[in-house]
Amino acid sequence: MHTSIADIRKTYAQAQLLESETASDPMQQFGKWWEEAIRAQIDEVNAMTLATVDTEGLPDARIVLLKGVDENSFHFFTNYQSNKGQQLTSNSNAAVVLFWKELERQVRVRGNIERLSDAENDAYFSSRPRESQLGAVSSPQSTIIENRNWLEERYNSIKATFEGKEIVRPAHWGGYRLAAHSVEFWQGRPGRMHDRIKYKKDPSGSWLRQRLAP
Repeated sequence: MHTSIADIRKTYAQAQLLESETASDPMQQFGKWWEEAIRAQIDEVNAMTLATVDTEGLPDARIVLLKGVDENSFHFFTNYQSNKGQQLTSNSNAAVVLFWKELERQVRVRGNIERLSDAENDAYFSSRPRESQLGAVSSPQSTIIENRNWLEERYNSIKATFEGKEIVRPAHWGGYRLAAHSVEFWQGRPGRMHDRIKYKKDPSGSWLRQRLAP
């Protein structure tokens, strides 16, 4: 390797994040940052790392796509029988991180997972491209399969089965909401003196806003 990994670094200097510039509610603050990220035309702006815990207490993480936000939660969809789905069944604690390098920002969310309703799942599934619908039906996500040919043959078989027909959402596929109990906004600053504003929900349901050292 010609470049030392330890020597790779970037100076963050685009913006600052002051308490006086943040909303009193983290979801309002997220909405503000989200709109700025959209205007910045960030590629895969809704990609986020989802962290879960398996039955042995070991952490696991992967990229999923944010597909909705409401007054207190972040939504994503997957196969309920996948590794992450089984992990969320056994332990509903989870976290997500969105990193927008173009804006030198990240958002960290911790909370408790709940499944979305069948109506919400059906509405989103029907909005997906047909190829994605077929993929959800075809793939036994996270299970060991023989080879790529097996998967493609299964996909083509199911595609033929549904030719000219509506694809109904399979029961094993649906969404989750991560109900946040803490949300942290991170803004990169020079000299690694980053701005970190954390919102934490207290027992009354109100949000406490705190600055963290970088």
